[in-house]
Amino acid sequence: MNILVGTASWTDKSLLQSGWYPKGADSAEERLRFYAEQFPLVEVDSTYYFPPSEKNSELWVERTPKDFTFNIKAFSLLTQHPTKVQALYEDLRPQTDKKNVYLSDLDERTIDQVWERFLSAVEPLHAAGKLGALLFQFPHWFPISKRNKQYILACAKRAAPMKICVEFRQPTWMSEDNREETLHFLEGHDLSYVCVDMPQGFKSSVPPVVAATSDLAVVRFHGHNHDEWESGSVQRRFAYLYSPKELKEWAPRVRKLADEATETHVLMNNCHRDYAQKNAKELADLLRSKADRRAELGRPVRNLGSPLNPLSSLTDTGPIAPPLSTAISTHPDQRGCWCLTFAYFIV
Repeated sequence: MNILVGTASWTDKSLLQSGWYPKGADSAEERLRFYAEQFPLVEVDSTYYFPPSEKNSELWVERTPKDFTFNIKAFSLLTQHPTKVQALYEDLRPQTDKKNVYLSDLDERTIDQVWERFLSAVEPLHAAGKLGALLFQFPHWFPISKRNKQYILACAKRAAPMKICVEFRQPTWMSEDNREETLHFLEGHDLSYVCVDMPQGFKSSVPPVVAATSDLAVVRFHGHNHDEWESGSVQRRFAYLYSPKELKEWAPRVRKLADEATETHVLMNNCHRDYAQKNAKELADLLRSKADRRAELGRPVRNLGSPLNPLSSLTDTGPIAPPLSTAISTHPDQRGCWCLTFAYFIV
């Protein structure tokens, strides 16, 4: 199994101002190449605000190593968020005085065209084997319901053979009463649930449930900036630097999740200055150092207890996988990025 750690941006304005990039990395190409030397994974969030272009996807393929992975956030219209009219393809813009439109404001032909062009634009990544998943983050007015489940399935069907992962911002999906139903629904349709770490107590808050519902597991860290979470400012709401203690608490949870998936994507979305990059490296180091200690023992490490319940909550930190012994090693890939490899042996 592989755990890939990265961030949700490499071009954020405050990141460029932070000094994280070395002198001389002044162009889009140089910055992406430098980022790809540090991390094996990145999430592209700009595609939520404006549809991607096929040309950009081709350039991203050219500028990154062959095993680099991009997760692409779905265009806002496709996840039922308000979308700026000016963000739509020019020939598809409706005649309206509204600044924002919703999916329900557009006819089927226009919607089909948006889908077709969005998927066509990311096809170069998919063809090159560099597309991890399309992130579908649904809004807080998207509660659990039969109708909304059908919409999620429709999204997955349209996107196929590209893989989608699903993040909720409506707590009914992960309430104690509905959690099992939601995870069974996703697992039954081989859809990846996006585990989240985020401020609690808000209308968009989802509890930090850890679960793998497909061969790809995904965790997104949004920080704990309670004061600014509903400020409306993207820059301020994600201005949160995780402490070493917080990351240390998360490391075993990530490893536990990885035991249930073929590949695990860990993304720091606390995109303010270089906070995400710092925390991504710190978390990757924590995961690697644990693996190194096990590898140094020179023998497999037995995991005792019951198998990880895919419906377990974050508070379940009990032992896992009784029939397996796990030998964990780390190694630098050809770029110098660190990946974690998990090998299993029956005992």
